[in-house]
Amino acid sequence: MALRPVQVNIKALDAPAVGRFWAEALGWQAYSPGATTYVGPSGGLVWPDPVAVGIDVVPVSEPRAAAKNRVHLDLATTSAAHQAELVARLEALGATPADVGQGDVPWRVLTDPEGNEFCVLEPREVYRDTGPIAAVVVDCADPRAMARFWGEALDWALREVTDDHAVLRSAKGVGPYLEFLRTPDVKTAPDRVHLDLLPYPGDDKEAEVARLRALGATDLDLGQGEVPWTCMTDPEGHEFCVCALS
Repeated sequence: MALRPVQVNIKALDAPAVGRFWAEALGWQAYSPGATTYVGPSGGLVWPDPVAVGIDVVPVSEPRAAAKNRVHLDLATTSAAHQAELVARLEALGATPADVGQGDVPWRVLTDPEGNEFCVLEPREVYRDTGPIAAVVVDCADPRAMARFWGEALDWALREVTDDHAVLRSAKGVGPYLEFLRTPDVKTAPDRVHLDLLPYPGDDKEAEVARLRALGATDLDLGQGEVPWTCMTDPEGHEFCVCALS
């Protein structure tokens, strides 16, 4: 048994507008299968077998907290010219340059129209085949501990682990990386961005949830009530959801 990341969940006051931004940013399409706005490659939301790790923008009424999100997206580029063009296009779409203490670095830090941070990377060979999302990046205190938990939770392969950095990717070698970076910051508020996980067809969701609890995950009550997904946190308090197959 194992789970797979299927989408990055972003909370937004104006979910359709944020969904349109990310669709334009990634060269994908925005779909509205219900209350949320799903962003993915052409072909739509193919459930229970999404064609990529997409983005699901969920409407909420609470404004974003001032604290920096501990989960963000890194976007891939193929050349210096592509990076410059992408940054300019994103700013025209409503992105804003951001200073999160990054200093003089070759990547550009921006926020989406509701203030969620993301990075536009300089071209890197490692991300040449990821598609527009190079990585989902998680700030953490202990990358080795995160590698142990997430390496057991997911069917993704552990590619690298050090005291400062842990990297996982689909065992098929496709799509974005999942990266854990050691940071000095501490978590002070719920994130506006988190991962949604999905069992494979034929696997039992409740058995997967029980397995995660045994690995160190904790149930999370956000006032969600009776819903088909299960909200949890990993051992460092990062939120995630285990979705139902139907």
